[in-house]
Amino acid sequence: MLMKKTFLSTLLALSVLTPSVMAQDGKLLPSPVVKQENNHSNQAPKTANPQANTLVALPDFTDIVAQTETGVVNIRTMETVRSRSLGGGNFGMNRDMEELFRFFFGPDFGFPGQIQPRERGPQLGERSEREVPRNVGSGFIISEDGYVITNNHVIDKASKIIVTLNDGKELVGEVVGTDERTDLALIKVEAEGLKPLKIGGSDDLKKGQWVLAIGSPFGLDSTVTAGIVSAINRDTGDYLPFIQTDVAVNPGNSGGPLIDLSGEVVGVNSQIISRSGGFMGISLSIPINEAMKVVEQLKETGKVVRGRIGVTISEVQEDVAEALGLDGAEGALVSNVELGSPAQKAGIRPGDVITKFDGKDIKKWSDLPRMVGQTRPNTESSIEVWRRGKAVKLDIVVESLNGKEALATKEPTGDSKADSSADVDRLGLVVANLSTAQKEELGIEGGVVVTSVEGVGVESGLMVDDIILVLNDQDVKDLSHYQELVKDLPKDKNAALLVRRNDFTQWVAVQPEK
Repeated sequence: MLMKKTFLSTLLALSVLTPSVMAQDGKLLPSPVVKQENNHSNQAPKTANPQANTLVALPDFTDIVAQTETGVVNIRTMETVRSRSLGGGNFGMNRDMEELFRFFFGPDFGFPGQIQPRERGPQLGERSEREVPRNVGSGFIISEDGYVITNNHVIDKASKIIVTLNDGKELVGEVVGTDERTDLALIKVEAEGLKPLKIGGSDDLKKGQWVLAIGSPFGLDSTVTAGIVSAINRDTGDYLPFIQTDVAVNPGNSGGPLIDLSGEVVGVNSQIISRSGGFMGISLSIPINEAMKVVEQLKETGKVVRGRIGVTISEVQEDVAEALGLDGAEGALVSNVELGSPAQKAGIRPGDVITKFDGKDIKKWSDLPRMVGQTRPNTESSIEVWRRGKAVKLDIVVESLNGKEALATKEPTGDSKADSSADVDRLGLVVANLSTAQKEELGIEGGVVVTSVEGVGVESGLMVDDIILVLNDQDVKDLSHYQELVKDLPKDKNAALLVRRNDFTQWVAVQPEK
């Protein structure tokens, strides 16, 4: 009887265990756990989720690492420093310290490691040079004959660059060229038969895509970390848009490759956003498509030459876009055009919204400097602007940047307030005609100057001495013309004013008072 009870108990115990599935290779795989419904409940049984038991396979990076890590290098740099000697061989002790030791231990006391007079190096006050470690970073090989990409900040101010291959071989790197603006550098080592990484493309990257990084965080060679693409075209205020990932990147990873599941390089690891100095979940990489454009120029000439068109731009606000009749707050608003610049020669005017450059849409105002900068000087390109409610296509020849600065014009003084309006208008403004001298000085044919601001004008950011050039796609000729335009403004729509302030011009949206 006891045996029967024991057998029955064992049988019942086995019956409530979650079963396992035997795989073909003999290994046990966990089966999904099924929650038993209470048959005595008054509630209707829940419908099973068909996706609840779906197994998601995580990527296996072993093959990718095996085929790519040989193309990743460790980079150490040395810096030559000059220092003033405090005396030879006494661990940098000053004379007071030396005298203190001799007071207790006698005049013949010898300091540990003290150099004899005939062996002494630089004496007190003399300058000496020595090499000290400066930086540790990463890089990757892009050609069999030894071209290596890394970050500019890795090799900046280096007197010696030591490139360590995956097999431990050390080579001396020579700088081919650097570009501080994009934080990229191209170096060369004397070697043949190296295994370069395959360069992929970054334009087709998507959020959620798996990527991995190989580098030397904290000097630990050939370290692999993985994650996903968190964002693309991340604008941090720098010259380049970045790939944002959650791949663990730390000091020492800089200059190493960001690799996709095809084993191709899609980015150059460059920055982290951190409050502690270490990885906190946000890493930034330079898109490889952008990086290779820079590298090509560095390889050809050792420097990067960028284009310019000579405009000052700003963001298009939502209310301004609506007032101008744009479909959305996109493009780059021209606030100033340099005299004699390619933009002026092409016919671009202050107040224009540049919507396309060389056939490519400008989604954000920061896209334009990037597009123009990547264009070779003396290249003829097309540009499209939104002006007076319609698109205008222009041809423009890009010139070399060469460190040129904007040409400044004198600030309008607004001395003459003759022919001024007496009352505050529906835009909260009191305005006056410009004098002939003011028009000649500013190079304009019409417009009015603001002499007082109240109400909606203040709320819109208008100021005294602002010059109103355009009102709702109409060039303002003079005071009387301005008053007619204001009188006819619709009550339920923002008015768009093209305003010149000092050397800059911008659109301002104002809701007219009823």
